[in-house]
Amino acid sequence: MSLKIYTNCIYLQAQKTQLKWNMKVKIVRLSDNVRVNGIIEDKRKHALPSFHDGWFFYFNKHSKKANALTYVLVTEETPLFIEGCLILKEEKEIGYYMAYIEIAPHNQGSNKKYDNVAGCLIAFACRLSHIKSNGFLSFHVSEKDQKNQIKLMSHYSKKYRAIKVMDTKEMIITPEDGQILIKKYLDG
Repeated sequence: MSLKIYTNCIYLQAQKTQLKWNMKVKIVRLSDNVRVNGIIEDKRKHALPSFHDGWFFYFNKHSKKANALTYVLVTEETPLFIEGCLILKEEKEIGYYMAYIEIAPHNQGSNKKYDNVAGCLIAFACRLSHIKSNGFLSFHVSEKDQKNQIKLMSHYSKKYRAIKVMDTKEMIITPEDGQILIKKYLDG
């Protein structure tokens, strides 16, 4: 087994095809505005959330698709309770593709429990893309309602520096903007 350490990110390679990434992060508990320890880790030891749990996506189903790399963010205080979930796909031409990302229902809206969960997951995806690919992170934003589509794309642009690709639903985060997110959410 080989071990490589990147800033706050541990990469273990047990076999040629079996990869596992873990990263320690800090998220903000909003009840007392304290930064708490979290970890982004491979989904293997977790029951993935679904719409039956109040989530929008059915992560267990989507994680079984070809080339799906599934990660969860948990806190050290409650390591079995998922705060956010991410599914990436490695695309040879474009780098990493963020297929699904969602924060837990209790981390949404005005009464959310933790902040920076999505930022940590997106920055983690950017870091993986920098380490293993060309540094680009792409994703699609698909909302049924056009107003929600525009609102969500605007949110990704303002908060995560994503750029809309021409007249499509696709967005990208450039390697340079990914580095800014990494510094803000992972190295800060």
